[in-house]
Amino acid sequence: QVQLVESGGGSVQAGGSLRLSCAASGYTEASGYTFSTYSMGWFRQAPGKEREEVATISTYGGTTYYAGSVKGRFTISRDNAKNTLYLQMNSLKPEDTGTYYCAAGRPWRTWQYWGQGTQVTVSS
Repeated sequence: QVQLVESGGGSVQAGGSLRLSCAASGYTEASGYTFSTYSMGWFRQAPGKEREEVATISTYGGTTYYAGSVKGRFTISRDNAKNTLYLQMNSLKPEDTGTYYCAAGRPWRTWQYWGQGTQVTVSS
């Protein structure tokens, strides 16, 4: 079974930065494919709101997608050699507060596997 474990969440003042990480394992056993063959994405959800797709990255990092609310502030990246996905979050705003989840899937922006989430809180 594919396992995704997020880390790096926490509390930060508005204007600050955080880097989230998502460590992936079990791809070969579950699907016969390696980490590099999966699209990866970051999602977030605040209480009472729909889950939001924050950023997505293609198998080798050549294509990215960002939600309009984070474009220019967040950067998604991946290190296929380390089976790790990252989300660099700069200029954080209180509205960025939520639980952030990483996801994996194929083809691009289809999601079969999810992490348990990490909490991000941005205060004024």
